[in-house]
Amino acid sequence: MGIPRSPKGRARETHTRLGLEYPDAKCELDHKNSFELLAATILSAQCTDKRVNMVTPDLFREFPDAESLAEASEIRVQELVRSTGFYINKTKSLLGMAQSLVDKHGGLVPSSMKELTALPGVGRKTANVVRSVAMDLPGLPVDTHVGRLSRRIGITQETDPVKVEMELNPMVPAAERGLFSLRLILHGRRVCSSRKPMCEDCSLNDFCASSEI
Repeated sequence: MGIPRSPKGRARETHTRLGLEYPDAKCELDHKNSFELLAATILSAQCTDKRVNMVTPDLFREFPDAESLAEASEIRVQELVRSTGFYINKTKSLLGMAQSLVDKHGGLVPSSMKELTALPGVGRKTANVVRSVAMDLPGLPVDTHVGRLSRRIGITQETDPVKVEMELNPMVPAAERGLFSLRLILHGRRVCSSRKPMCEDCSLNDFCASSEI
């Protein structure tokens, strides 16, 4: 196969090669259901998955569902999530999200993008994580890794996450958009870091627009 020249071709080849490199790619936030994943993803903003996974066992032990979290003490939740950073705002988002689930959705996490993004503290990235990982629905979460790699590889020039998502969506089969995002995230963490990308070890270096090889 020749070197892909178009953004769509680069996206397709990226998806294929990273699929071979990360065949078992999965969300690294520990969760048992969509509610836990929703809460964990809210906590993951500007925080590592590893740190979130250290916090959520105690959080979910005390507040295993929307009903119990909606009635939680703000001070207690702040204590539990403090180490994830920005804990005051994250606590408000968690409590608001839980209350909204109880008031509008019978305590259940909705599946539509419109309903998910209407929840306090939930943007498109978080909604796409929940849809693609917990519900097996189309969803392409665009975090800093996905945005950075998509631009470096030459798939998009957009910098706004929503515009990046809208441009990438037609390039990837709907059922595989979540996997595409997960693979880009893993590659961004392990190879294509922000400051020192390891181009010599990158499986995409023969067609990546930013490769230094």
